[in-house]
Amino acid sequence: MKVTTTVAVFAAGALAAPNRRAAAAACSSAVKLDASTNVWKNYKLHANTFYRSEVEKAVEAISDSSLKAQAAKVADVGSFLWIDTIENIAKVEPAIADTPCEDILGLVIYDLPGRDCAAKASNGELAYNEISRYKSEYIDPIVAILKKNPNTAFALLIEPDSLPNLVTNADLSTCQESKSAYEEGVAYALKNLNLPNVVMYIDAGHGGWLGWDANLDPGAEELAKVYKNAGSPKQVRGFATNIAGWNAWDLSPGEFSKASDAKYNSCQNEKTYVQKFGAALKSAGHPSYAIMDTGRNAVTGLRKEWGDWCNVDGAGFGKRPTADTGDSNTDAFVWGKPGGESDGTSDSGATRYDSFCGKDDAYKPAPEAGTWNQDYFEMLLKNANPQF
Repeated sequence: MKVTTTVAVFAAGALAAPNRRAAAAACSSAVKLDASTNVWKNYKLHANTFYRSEVEKAVEAISDSSLKAQAAKVADVGSFLWIDTIENIAKVEPAIADTPCEDILGLVIYDLPGRDCAAKASNGELAYNEISRYKSEYIDPIVAILKKNPNTAFALLIEPDSLPNLVTNADLSTCQESKSAYEEGVAYALKNLNLPNVVMYIDAGHGGWLGWDANLDPGAEELAKVYKNAGSPKQVRGFATNIAGWNAWDLSPGEFSKASDAKYNSCQNEKTYVQKFGAALKSAGHPSYAIMDTGRNAVTGLRKEWGDWCNVDGAGFGKRPTADTGDSNTDAFVWGKPGGESDGTSDSGATRYDSFCGKDDAYKPAPEAGTWNQDYFEMLLKNANPQF
């Protein structure tokens, strides 16, 4: 599973929220989130203005009146906003301006040096040895903005794919080069983003990644090591799973339960993974509550292998964000990946082409990672469960 989002270039200070609605009413006093509780019981994931703008443009391109009406409803679904470049930090303040007091603004912190060391489609802007830039040009400005807006609640998803890659792709030279920067960078982010109006979840892949029996304990120990190196910040609530992923919540038997190697993975759905990985985290001394991405997981049985992560063909929008998960270990279902934004290009001649985006189960044609794919968006809409 790999993901990136739109890498947009804006003139400094010139970014404004597109299609902004009437200014939202911020809270009248400073927000204090108790990370020992499930904050999603009190806050709704904000439908940020940037994804809303993408969806509204998509609606304009749809001629079928019934589908058009359904598509318009997607704009009102809360989703995380990906801050995947230094330039895109400029998106944060416009998004804050649109966030009412009853909402929590979801931000994905995603710009580690040597980012996504095991993929090509979602590589980042910083080289593996540019940890100082990550701290001073990326994390520090975000911290300053969040401190400047104490009356807004934030949910932060910390660095998708990073620590899981250190567990399962340690044989790759790119991941070996990135290891120290990943651990130092995530610890720095956790320590400095540990603010009263913030709750944080560290990415932990999914059941088909760290859910393998041999990966559960090493994965938990890796997250716990970095968490402790950060000083065990109290605003860390737990971990995020299935971000930009396709796994079912409680499908039984699991999607890959009949695979020849299924006996080595007891986490055949995300509910089981939350329970097992959460228990391993707790034993390792790390907070163990989870959020799960249900944005594109409505249809199962589409992938040929667990690891197929790119623009899965036939996918559909999944369950809307909610704190009603039916599981005490899972705080909320969220939309982590903005549905309609590509995971990576299917153009084999492109510099950022990744072979996973050319697999038989990947949708084609697909544009560069983060670029809007109208046809894919309409497919997600048609295959949505529940329907819009």
